[in-house]
Amino acid sequence: MPALDGPHFHPENGEINSLIIFLHGFGADGQDLMGLAPFFAQHFPQTAFYAPNGPQPCEISPFGRQWFSLTRYDPDYLRRQPATQATAFENMYKGAEEAAPALQTYIDGLQEKHRLTANKIALIGFSQGTMMALHLGFRQHTPYAALVGFSGALVGAGHLKADKTNDCPTLLVHGEADDMLPVHSVDLAAQGLKTADITADIIKRPHLPHAIDQEGCQAAVRFLQNYM
Repeated sequence: MPALDGPHFHPENGEINSLIIFLHGFGADGQDLMGLAPFFAQHFPQTAFYAPNGPQPCEISPFGRQWFSLTRYDPDYLRRQPATQATAFENMYKGAEEAAPALQTYIDGLQEKHRLTANKIALIGFSQGTMMALHLGFRQHTPYAALVGFSGALVGAGHLKADKTNDCPTLLVHGEADDMLPVHSVDLAAQGLKTADITADIIKRPHLPHAIDQEGCQAAVRFLQNYM
């Protein structure tokens, strides 16, 4: 798998004491979430922001990227039949597992470059990026500062208790009007995390579709300020 790259945003004064790594959703790329960096930088002025592009060309978009294939995933069907979601997310475990080494190498490289300990690094994911943040975050021998997931899901919940090596602080934010990953996804994530003895903060945003809103970003800032 090729080495990952993507855009970054550094403090104006050049002093870096922490990293926030944005993980984009299916069919997007690293630039998609970099628009959030100036907002977060107001609250974390000595933080550098990175947003790697997913390792694979997106199977349904000629310009986007993906972390792993979703060819068997039909969000419209899952919205009609919420009972099928758990099985679908469990089946995505292999895809996340295969994508994880390239992302791990990318983050390890940044950690070494900036000479920072893991507790100075936070992951913020959106949609499939949230799946990757949760997959990678709980499998670090030295935990990251925190994980924030917007509009995502926990994949491979049945593997987590055996796989996990830490209980990284976690915030999950999900729109109640999400028609891509229905809001039941965050309930399943909370249940899967609880089974692995992990407690996450959960915020459901009324009327919000598959997106990140201002209130969610503000909640993420407050959450991260507790740990970074």
